[in-house]
Amino acid sequence: MTASPAIDAMLPPQAETAADEPAEALHLRAAQAGDMAAFEWIVRQHEARLFTFCCRWLRCVEDAREVCQDAFVRAWQALPEFEGRARLSTWLYQIALNLCRDRAKSRVSRQRENTTKIEDLEQPPPCPQSPPDANAEWNSEMQKLERGLALLPEKLRSALMLSAMEGLSHEECATVLNCSVRGIEGRIYRARQMLLQWWNEEGQ
Repeated sequence: MTASPAIDAMLPPQAETAADEPAEALHLRAAQAGDMAAFEWIVRQHEARLFTFCCRWLRCVEDAREVCQDAFVRAWQALPEFEGRARLSTWLYQIALNLCRDRAKSRVSRQRENTTKIEDLEQPPPCPQSPPDANAEWNSEMQKLERGLALLPEKLRSALMLSAMEGLSHEECATVLNCSVRGIEGRIYRARQMLLQWWNEEGQ
């Protein structure tokens, strides 16, 4: 099986844009002590990436918005018990992913009515200006990628999204998904192989 430049281009490893760590540590300690303003600062640092992740996972803006809000409510409630063994962002992804799984299990026909593609997000990631033909081709590729990701088993899809799209390290992915680093590496490899096979069968 040959490599697909299109998949490699659309799934580059990205470095997570972290909040300023000293400032975050200060706000975290204050929030754990009950300072709501400090927690609101934390929310502002992480809500865009968490919302985008929920959108990609659920493929529904309405569900993603509710899940993202619920994730921060859960985080606020559990914050006093957060021990800092993992990065705060990793812990937030773990909460959001669990809520995404719960929402995916419980929702019914409403999802089909509100399905939103990645390129239709309210706050899409910035990208260089491209000619109209290039933009049309990119949108077509993204739609195809979205379909392929949706067909992957949940464990494989989550590992690939967290690693390739959210920029988490394999160690952080392992924390979020509660498995070993070696398990994460295997899931990402299988996800890429399955996605590549589907991509080639669908045709370019």
